[in-house]
Amino acid sequence: MSNQNYYQYLEQAIAIAKAAGDAIMQVYSTDFDVVKKDDNSPLTQADLAAHHVIVASLSKLTPHIPILTEESEAIDYEIRSKWQQYWLIDPLDGTREFVKRNGEFTVNIALIDGKKPVLGVVYAPVTELLYFASQSYGAYKHAKSNNPEKIQTRLLNIKIPIIAGSRSHSNEKMQIFMRNLENATGEKPELIRLGSSLKICLVAEGLADVYPRLGPTSEWDTAAAHCILLEAGGDIVDEAGASLSYSSKSSLLNPSFFASGSMHNWATYL
Repeated sequence: MSNQNYYQYLEQAIAIAKAAGDAIMQVYSTDFDVVKKDDNSPLTQADLAAHHVIVASLSKLTPHIPILTEESEAIDYEIRSKWQQYWLIDPLDGTREFVKRNGEFTVNIALIDGKKPVLGVVYAPVTELLYFASQSYGAYKHAKSNNPEKIQTRLLNIKIPIIAGSRSHSNEKMQIFMRNLENATGEKPELIRLGSSLKICLVAEGLADVYPRLGPTSEWDTAAAHCILLEAGGDIVDEAGASLSYSSKSSLLNPSFFASGSMHNWATYL
């Protein structure tokens, strides 16, 4: 599939993300229930409502392209491994932030081709903040009532790095990373805490240098924002420096990673 053909789905994918956002906001304004999934992560009616909106819409838009979402039935790796292209979706990324009602949650829609994200849409329905990209088209941020603006990562000044960190997830490994970085630079690095894939988008628009995720995530958590970061000049790499790939193994879990704007061996601070 050509780059132009990736781009042809972008406008529709944005509209679908916004429709899913509307479905989420209808639940957000109610006294919704929260249940625990098998992995102990939270699930709400909003996750399911967004899932149904996205699957129904993408099935009409591209009936020939498979769809995998966080709320899908499990799809065996023997099937997934044969997919050249597929939609990879997190209908509501940051359910913990949704439950806390802090607004830091997103709809994530990605198109994967050849195990790489080639189209990405990240939409925050509370603020109506939108990030989008497709391969060779560039990455854009569209804030409410403004025109879309092209975004790019910033040049790293390792003496004064800005770190994006999870609002709801932190662990000893992250604390060691921050301490070692401070020892190496002689300055306490600035830490911006944020929910969902907005952290990766923060790196993509040049407001942070790196988002270290030193704990488990799933491929649908990163794919859409990964495309945006790639088009903005950055990448998401594992501790060995290899770019994350999608449906390349039986597990849908990502390794620990660094979403970074500049090429730098962040693993040295572990």
